[in-house]
Amino acid sequence: MALRNAVMAALLEGEASGYDLAKGFEASVANFWMATPQQLYRELERMEGEGLVSARVVQQERRPNKRLFSLTEAGLEVLRDYLLDTPAKPLAIRDELMVKVQCVDIGDLGAVRAAVAERVERAAAKLARYERLRERLLDGRTEDEYFANADRIGPYLTLLGGLALERANVQWGEAALKRLDQRAAAR
Repeated sequence: MALRNAVMAALLEGEASGYDLAKGFEASVANFWMATPQQLYRELERMEGEGLVSARVVQQERRPNKRLFSLTEAGLEVLRDYLLDTPAKPLAIRDELMVKVQCVDIGDLGAVRAAVAERVERAAAKLARYERLRERLLDGRTEDEYFANADRIGPYLTLLGGLALERANVQWGEAALKRLDQRAAAR
């Protein structure tokens, strides 16, 4: 998947500045796609040049002017084609922490334990953020009510994927910490 597809998916929410998109990526799209703000800005420029997005300048006092981007009809068409014509590639995981855990028996158990504990802490923080986003999206409705009445269900479905991933990270990390502590005590 190209970054431009993830950017266009984010723009389905409506007009946004590069800054807004970067924050939005962090809050929602980061469940399935990571990008730095610099990558986003470069991609927006390319997409504007290709006619996939349009930008308008908003004059601001005491702040630099900002550009708000929105999808064009051509962008929507490319996104529709992407949905129809591009089979999803299998998930490929490249996780440096897993390599360190694999090597724990020949290295510093304490350092690996600290890295796992950090993963658990970050996952728990993301999980809390995702739960707050979930509550905002539901806005007092049940999930069934949300799915029956929401204009768009894609953001909620991807949020559910992010929640599941972070819950799994916490569960695995807590189990790994227990075993690492047992190993440390046995030495």
